[in-house]
Amino acid sequence: MFTRIVPRYDFINRLMTLGLDQRWRREAVTMVRPAGAFALDIATGTGDLALELSRQGARRVVGADFCAGMLTAAVAKAARADAGAKPAFVAGDTTRLPFHDDAFDCIVNGFMLRNVTDLPATFSELGRVLKPGGRLACVDLTPPRGALHGFFGFYIDRVVPLLGGVVSGHYSAYRYLAQSLRPHPDADTMATIMRAAGLGEVSYRLTGFGTVAIHYAVKPGAPERGGRRDRVEPVQHDGCGAA
Repeated sequence: MFTRIVPRYDFINRLMTLGLDQRWRREAVTMVRPAGAFALDIATGTGDLALELSRQGARRVVGADFCAGMLTAAVAKAARADAGAKPAFVAGDTTRLPFHDDAFDCIVNGFMLRNVTDLPATFSELGRVLKPGGRLACVDLTPPRGALHGFFGFYIDRVVPLLGGVVSGHYSAYRYLAQSLRPHPDADTMATIMRAAGLGEVSYRLTGFGTVAIHYAVKPGAPERGGRRDRVEPVQHDGCGAA
């Protein structure tokens, strides 16, 4: 499904969010303070967050995704971009990441959380590959509160599949967006899941008229002293490895 929508993926994202998704991504990257850091963009898609990490001064960036078609598009986009350090792109499942423990200073992801099958396992795995004191920011849709709840449901259920279907030719892929949001936890519940996975300093900020949450957390423990560890040697899991 994700492979089929690659050619129009960026355009439809801009269309559905009126271009605001780019601002939300910049805010998430700013939260994790990537300057000089070794950074991971998990579920990188076409690489927007990975490139933003580079623009904001990350010393080294890895973008990972389980969809080969998205990774191909990300590599092509990075080759055209003027964004500092060029990201490296690898294949991997967010619940079984192909990286060593305590590998990254910061991690970001955009619109990934609705697509994972096990949120506690996902946050546990993200915490595993973060260094002590490492920072995590996640951007995703969240069920809005109050009067906007009904309108948001109509927009996601009816308008988004129509727009996505007309532009991409794959109505079912954008129908999936509404389906994935129905069981998705609200922002408070998501924060509880993050804490239960062992993350600290958990907080979130609502934006997009309350329809988007940017979650933030820190891996407990003091940052490592001395030199950084920069290895990206894949830890071999079933079905996961470097692209």
